[in-house]
Amino acid sequence: MIPLLALLFGGIVGFSLGLTGGGGAILAVPLLVYGLSVDPRQAVGVSLAAVGITSAVGFLGRWRAGQVEVGTGLLFAGAGMLGAPVGSWLSSQIPEPLLLTLFALLMLAVAVRMWRQSAPTRLAPANVTPAGAARTACGRDAAGNLRLNSPCAMLLGAVGVLTGVLSGLFGVGGGFVIVPALVVFSGMAIHRAVATSLMVITLISVSGVASHLMAGREIPIELTSYFVVGGVLGMFAGIGASRYLSGPALQKVFALVIVAVGLFVMVRTAFHL
Repeated sequence: MIPLLALLFGGIVGFSLGLTGGGGAILAVPLLVYGLSVDPRQAVGVSLAAVGITSAVGFLGRWRAGQVEVGTGLLFAGAGMLGAPVGSWLSSQIPEPLLLTLFALLMLAVAVRMWRQSAPTRLAPANVTPAGAARTACGRDAAGNLRLNSPCAMLLGAVGVLTGVLSGLFGVGGGFVIVPALVVFSGMAIHRAVATSLMVITLISVSGVASHLMAGREIPIELTSYFVVGGVLGMFAGIGASRYLSGPALQKVFALVIVAVGLFVMVRTAFHL
C-alpha cells in the first residue's frame, strides 16, 4: 500500500510542477507527513531528494533545447548551496510543531504569490529584457547577455542564499523564489528563467540532501525511489496537460489547493500542541 501511495503522491507533486511551472514541490512535505506518516524532518530529506531528481530530468531537456542560462544559474546555485546547510541546521534546532507551522505560513505566502501571478500580463518576447529589470544592479547588453558586475553578483548571491536556506529548512525547491528573482533582478526572459531555475533547484537540492545526511538524518531509499518515479511520470503528464488547459485558471485552482493544505497543516499542528 505504501509504495502505491508514494507513487501517487509523487505523481501529484510532479504533475503540479509540470502543470504550473513552479510551487508544486511545496506539497511534498505535507503529503509525506500526513499521507505516509513520515517524520517531518525525514520528510524534508525525501522531498529534497525527490524534487532534485525530478528537476534534473526537466533541466536536461531544457538544456538540450538551449533554454538554460548556465552562467547566471551557476552563480545563483552556488550561493544557494551555501545557504542550504544553514537551513538544514536551523531545521534541527526548531521544534517540530513550530517547523510545521512555519511551513504552513510559507505555503500561504506561495499561494498568494501564485494567485497574483495568475493575473493576465503581457510577456516580453524571449530576447527582450523585461521592463524595469535594467533599473536593478544587473543589466544586459544589446545581445541579451548579463553584465555581471560586483553589485549584480552580490544581489543574485543574496537571493540565492535565501533560496538555499528555505530549501534546507523546508525541503522545497524554491522555484517560487528563483523564477521571479531571475526575471526581476537579472532581466532574464521568463521561459529562460523557468528553465534555468530547474538547474538551480537541482544543485541546491544536492547540497540540501548532503547537509541532511551529514546531520545524521536518514533518507529512506525505497520510499524516495517510489516518490521520484511518481514525480517524473507526473511531471511529464503535467507538461502535456498544460498545453491544453488555461494557465491563469490553473494557477488560481492550485493556489486554492495550497491554501487548503496549509490551513490543514496549521489546524493539525495546533491540535497536536
